[in-house]
Amino acid sequence: MRLPPLRPGRILRRYKRFLADVELHNGTVVVAHCPNTGSMASCWRPGAPVELSYHDSPRRRLNWTLERVDMGRGWVGVHTGRVNAVIREAVQRGQIGALSGYREILGEPRFDNPLHPRARLDLLLRGGRQANAYVEVKNATLLVGDAVRFPDAVTERGRKHLQLLTLAARQGYRAAIVFAINRPEGRVFEPARDIDPQYADALEAAAQAGVMVIAARLHHSAHGIAVRGCAAFPAGT
Repeated sequence: MRLPPLRPGRILRRYKRFLADVELHNGTVVVAHCPNTGSMASCWRPGAPVELSYHDSPRRRLNWTLERVDMGRGWVGVHTGRVNAVIREAVQRGQIGALSGYREILGEPRFDNPLHPRARLDLLLRGGRQANAYVEVKNATLLVGDAVRFPDAVTERGRKHLQLLTLAARQGYRAAIVFAINRPEGRVFEPARDIDPQYADALEAAAQAGVMVIAARLHHSAHGIAVRGCAAFPAGT
């Protein structure tokens, strides 16, 4: 996925969850939108190099958007809104084997159910030899030792998505959760049980119920993001 033109700077602070002060290379300090609902633990520190996109739409309150941070080993993608497009493109290209073979990909499909009426997931894959597949995508950036973990903050919404995928699997659909490993470090992926034990339990239960768990490594180039390798954990493992 190609990114918009990016401009370098260094982050000074993150505050009020969605705001970041960034110093551009010319010394100007701008307030950037930080499109990340998590804690961003291990994803930033004062003075770290960053790249921003700029949007001049009059409808925007903030023209600058924080896209990625370099924590010393390469870019960490902190714009959670980018990962769905990256994973969708990878599925279209057959780069995620467990989700290949579908002719149509729909974004933000509704999944009607008694627990969460009018709920939505990220992708619906249709027109393949196998059953239609519901897919949810998560941006995984928390680094602890040699492991990339998810989530980096308690996520009730994330548990809801696991419930939806579990229901889909029980209704005869294929169901998958894709953790987009959006940084270069880390050799393993694991749930952050110390942060949200309920999410870790829900992920284990979902896998036992038939939900595929997929970890996809994202690679940041100068102008874009792409999937460079993935591992799928079959349902029930």
